[in-house]
Amino acid sequence: MALNLPDFPWDSLAAAKARASEHPDGIVDLSVGTPVDPTPQILQDALAANADAHGYPQVWGTPDLREAIAAWYARRRNASHVDPDGVMPTVGSKELVAWLPTLLGLGAGDVVAFPEVAYPTYDVGARLAGATPRPMRGLTEFGPQAPKLLWINSPGNPNGKVLGVEHLKKVVDWARARGVIVASDECYAELDWRDGAGEAGQLSAPSILDDRVCGGDHTGLLSVYSLSKQSSLAGYRASFVAGDPAIVKQLVDVRKHAGMIVPWPVQRVLKTAVEDDAHVAAQKAIYARRRAALKPALEAAGWRIDDSEAGLYLWATQGRPCRESIDALAELGILAAPGDFYGVAGEQHVRIALTATDERVDAAVRRLTAG
Repeated sequence: MALNLPDFPWDSLAAAKARASEHPDGIVDLSVGTPVDPTPQILQDALAANADAHGYPQVWGTPDLREAIAAWYARRRNASHVDPDGVMPTVGSKELVAWLPTLLGLGAGDVVAFPEVAYPTYDVGARLAGATPRPMRGLTEFGPQAPKLLWINSPGNPNGKVLGVEHLKKVVDWARARGVIVASDECYAELDWRDGAGEAGQLSAPSILDDRVCGGDHTGLLSVYSLSKQSSLAGYRASFVAGDPAIVKQLVDVRKHAGMIVPWPVQRVLKTAVEDDAHVAAQKAIYARRRAALKPALEAAGWRIDDSEAGLYLWATQGRPCRESIDALAELGILAAPGDFYGVAGEQHVRIALTATDERVDAAVRRLTAG
């Protein structure tokens, strides 16, 4: 059966990568948001302490894990009404993004909507289910024909755009009036660069489950979260979804049949991670230093940085086709991600990641500002 999947976009970067690799001082790869810093020791210790995993873990996660995640939402996301029965660990967030339409029973004739500049897996997930992917600029485009599932992404990948409380409230009201499920991909929320965001007494980018957004009613709402970035846990595949308990139960029931289970040691690491804010603050400080070096270097070299209020990327443009910009960076030995990976609306931007070592970021800064 043909799935009508798009070509894997990263394959098209082969020539630019080869050119950048020819630089005498080596390539600076800022194309992929893969963490390069060590997994915090507290999390490595939690993994080692739970290495005896001879039995099958629970798809739904243990009650104490789900309670810890609910407490994290209350403490860090201003979502004080998360029901532990509405929480489930996932094998990274990408697998949930890719399979959510299928797990919800969507198929031919159903529409899955997502932002016009977006993570490509929203589109792929719709196609895997046999549904129709629909990039959108705004909700008014739908008229009376509403999608079955609406993805929103704040802070956004690739552009780092943050949706405020009032915007999210309008999304929730619109969706509930039409019976639309809203899935909010929020995995960069702690890496918020706006003034005061995430500091003591200040909230980071708001969640769809934020009390100010939904009034504590999570009907039809899902928040998808990953610890890959904020905790350097990409290799652990440590993520979770929270929200409407009825929807989460449906996901759990299907996943039991499919064997989609987060390993027991990773579940224990997840619990440790959401109970410890110190390692997140330390990692955020590292990314802040890299961002503080790269952003002005790009601007000094004639780039404009749009949005980029949060997350691990700078959404940059020279006002010309993104592939030309990618080639220009490759001449400097720098590899970035072309904006057209993320939709037609991104064709004049490139995504520049903060996920390189300090030494490689410093190399990129020197190359951008030379001459």
